[in-house]
Formats: sequence, C-alpha cells, structure tokens
Amino acid sequence: MTRHPSPPDALLLMGRHCPYCPTVLKGLEALEADGLIGELETIVIEDHPERAAELGVRSVPWVRIGPFELDGLRSEHELRDWAEKAGTMQGMASYMDELLSTGKIAQVLEMTEHEPGMVKVLLQLFTAPDTKLNTRIGISAVMESLEGSITLRETADKLHALLRHGEARVRADACHYLSLSGHPEAAGWIRPLQDDADESVREIAAECLSTLDDTSGQ
Repeated sequence: MTRHPSPPDALLLMGRHCPYCPTVLKGLEALEADGLIGELETIVIEDHPERAAELGVRSVPWVRIGPFELDGLRSEHELRDWAEKAGTMQGMASYMDELLSTGKIAQVLEMTEHEPGMVKVLLQLFTAPDTKLNTRIGISAVMESLEGSITLRETADKLHALLRHGEARVRADACHYLSLSGHPEAAGWIRPLQDDADESVREIAAECLSTLDDTSGQ
C-alpha cells in the first residue's frame, strides 16, 4: 500500500462520562507514539459544545483521522488500520464502503459534490466482486442523486468502458448510470447492449434507451 507522504492529524471528541472514550484515546496515543498520526487534538464536549455542533457530532467518541470520520468505540487495531490507509485510494474506498453499508448515503453524496473525483472511488467499489449488497444499493442511490450532473457526465467515458465488463451485473448497472449522465453519446454507447448475451442486461438497455428516447423527444 502506498503510504501517505506525512502522518495524518487526528481529532478526538470525547465526553467526561463516556465509557468508551478512554479506550479510543489510549489507542490514538499509541498511534501518536508510533508516528502513525501527527498532531492529536482532544476536545471534551462538555467544555466546548460549539465544536461538536460545528462538526455535526451527536455522540462520542468521535474521531477524525485525516479524511476519515469515525464514530463509536474503535479498537487500537481499527484506528491503526485507518491511519495507515489515509491518503490512499484503497483507504477512501474502504471509508466509502463503511459509510454506504451503514446507510450514510447523504455523507457520501456530500463528498462527491465537494470532490467529484470521489465518483472514481465509487466505481472502484461498484466493480469489486466482494462489495456488500448494502454498499451496492448505496452506490445506486448516490449515482441516481447525481443524475444530469457535470460530475456524472464527466464519468461517462469510464461507464462506457464498463459496458464491456465481463460481469453482467456490472454491465447492467453501468448502463443504468450512463443513461443518467446526460452525455450526448449515451444512447449510442448503450445500443449494442440490446444484443448482450445476458437477458437482464438486454432488458436494462431497452429500458434505458426508452427513457433516453422519451427525454430527447421532449
């Protein structure tokens, strides 16, 4: 794995009466001692409730390691794993996987709106054979929310390439996402899938082309 050029900083929000916060703090301090994180900032929410409000934190412990925001009890092993993944594509894919599999679709959508390159991470997850069903459902929800956006349109070439993927599920989903992109070549790229070897892909292609024809006729 390619390591982050410098250790990520970490922030911990904790409460005086939180039974799990000392465990997370101890784990982060161990990471700091090992040089896996840079600056470690701790905030007691009873003293600084405004920081919790600013970050939208409703429960503690809450940790941010680099770009990763993690809530609840986390072992030192988990924290170490996230610190090592900071700054890597694999790490961001793992993070999005966790968010989507736990229903935090709005957070992923916000990330893609602020950083369009995150859609590439979604495509990496979407094509991975071991991605969980909940994550796949979440990816579909995010892509559908991006319908007609510049972000999705700029991903059209990659979706076009996935229409030739060896797995029928990927071809079908790529077809659907491409039809949402608003790319002027979408219909032409999708049309050959009407002759796909897989029946479900052919059905999705027909539905997408019908939708695109209806849209272009308006």
